[in-house]
Amino acid sequence: MNSARRIGAISALPSTLAQLALRDKQQAASASASASVSNGSESSAAATQRPQTQPPSVPAATAAAVNKLQLSDTSASVTSSNGDSNKLTHDLQEKEAQQQLKPQKPPLPVRQKPMEIAGYVGFANLPNQVYRKAVKRGFEFTLMVVGASGLGKSTLINSMFLSDVYNAEQYPGPSLRKKKTVAVEATKVMLKENGVNLTLTVVDTPGFGDAVDNTNCWVPILEYVDSKYEEYLTAESRVYRKSIPDNRVHCCLYFIAPSGHGLLPLDIACMQSLSDKVNLVPVIAKADTMTPDEVHLFKKQILNEIAQHKIKIYDFPATLEDAAEESKATQNLRSRVPFAVVGANTIIEIDGKKVRGRRYPWGLVEIENLTHCDFTALRNMVIRTHLQDLKDVTNNVHYENYGCRKLSELGLVDGMARLSNKNPLTQMEEEKREHEQKMKKMEAEMEQVFDMKVKEKMQKLKDSELEMARRHEERKKALELQIHELDEKRREFEREKKEWEDVNHVTLEELKRRSLGSNSSTDNVDAKKEKKKKKGLF
Repeated sequence: MNSARRIGAISALPSTLAQLALRDKQQAASASASASVSNGSESSAAATQRPQTQPPSVPAATAAAVNKLQLSDTSASVTSSNGDSNKLTHDLQEKEAQQQLKPQKPPLPVRQKPMEIAGYVGFANLPNQVYRKAVKRGFEFTLMVVGASGLGKSTLINSMFLSDVYNAEQYPGPSLRKKKTVAVEATKVMLKENGVNLTLTVVDTPGFGDAVDNTNCWVPILEYVDSKYEEYLTAESRVYRKSIPDNRVHCCLYFIAPSGHGLLPLDIACMQSLSDKVNLVPVIAKADTMTPDEVHLFKKQILNEIAQHKIKIYDFPATLEDAAEESKATQNLRSRVPFAVVGANTIIEIDGKKVRGRRYPWGLVEIENLTHCDFTALRNMVIRTHLQDLKDVTNNVHYENYGCRKLSELGLVDGMARLSNKNPLTQMEEEKREHEQKMKKMEAEMEQVFDMKVKEKMQKLKDSELEMARRHEERKKALELQIHELDEKRREFEREKKEWEDVNHVTLEELKRRSLGSNSSTDNVDAKKEKKKKKGLF
């Protein structure tokens, strides 16, 4: 009986340890165990001395459990504690099973702070290496200007880069140009500033909007943009692609006429076509023809029409929260879109200060004064602050979209998907049958065309034969008429001859004989004279 109780107590040892792991239930269980042990061991106090408080750690609890196993007289108390511990173990197992069934949330990422280095290692020099490599390689930038002739596109480009990109000799004004069709002309120049080389490519579109019918006049511009994307994609697909020239259009300045009446239908159609392919920046040309209030209202109207027709223009990148100054500058540039600009290459001196501007009878317009126009803001945006972002957006957005369109076109045949999950052999058989049907259709069409051409040729031969017969009849009638006229003239001649002979009583034959006789006599006289001359000489 004692051995059975001892075995039951030993089997209850894991449940006792699990009970001790829970602090709340452990206190109640230890209190009941200590009370039962003190009641059953009054005769052997030395053997049952133990602390009445909760053991501080798991090893102490294990020792207390072993001491309880050595007490053979406390069977009733151990049996009751054994039942309680089994119940607690069952509850713990259920809780663990429920916790395992619950989906555990992934731990939140802990942001590790950078570890400061005690000394100098050298990787802080990496920005300098990148800078030296970039300066040695140089930079490339392609700027496209689109707009009607006479809006000052060439003047604005020369003013932005402070150089004669467009000179008067090679690029005459719009009034002196002979070509009136839309053409795309690229001008490449090398600019150098403080040791930094910039290969600038300016793409102009002379003749845009000059025709009476300007339907699809922006198609050559789209074809040029796509051709540059295609060139870059082909260069990337080659095996040897060490250096790839980047001639893609990074920015497009679209010039809007300062009419004050919003965008023209041509402007809307062209901007909608270009907005998905390039970074589009709207520009109000010749802003000095309007007052500041008119410029402000005109900008609002243009922005409303752009939003109404869902035209995507260049969106300035978001700045970091801690970069307050950069955020303020970006917000200032965003508030000036579309940029109202004035171009001028003339330097005017005022009170000893030289400025670029235009002089009018009513005053002076300084193009680099933000209170007069947005030329400085546009130049800063295109060149100083957002040039690299324009290139990044072109590469990461527009060029990737072009690549996706090209890949999607590869899987289409006549506008339908070519890729399928069919068996390759079955698909080849179907393609073969489609090819044979296509060849038969082409053969039938060619036979039909051949028969039609033969019929046309036969009809032409018949027509030519009838024409020749008609001409033959006409010529025959004309010859018969001429013969009849000649006969009439001959009879008239015979009649006149007979009348003359009757009047002179001499026939024509007799006159011929007389004339021949007189000629022979004169010849004889001349011969005799010649002989006499010869005799006199000898």
